[in-house]
Amino acid sequence: MNLDFSADPQFSWYVVLLLISGVAMLGLSFAKSQGNVGQILNAVFGTLFVGYGIYLAFIFEGGSYWMFFQAFLLPILLVFQWAKSLGKRSA
Repeated sequence: MNLDFSADPQFSWYVVLLLISGVAMLGLSFAKSQGNVGQILNAVFGTLFVGYGIYLAFIFEGGSYWMFFQAFLLPILLVFQWAKSLGKRSA
């Protein structure tokens, strides 16, 4: 496993946050309050985030990797979109 918070905390936290974001987005993909497009986007991006996190945590053997801090904005935007859709349904 490539997670070593004492040797490379930035990489390790990036992988952990990537996995948390991906799992959260996968969970949102099952929310029936969204339209089909919202569910599909959450499922696709959640799968990509979890897949890349697993790759970095278990398969990656060093070298260069892509670190997208913008990737953490997408789950926040999708959560807000989900909350907005809940508000529209109850109104």
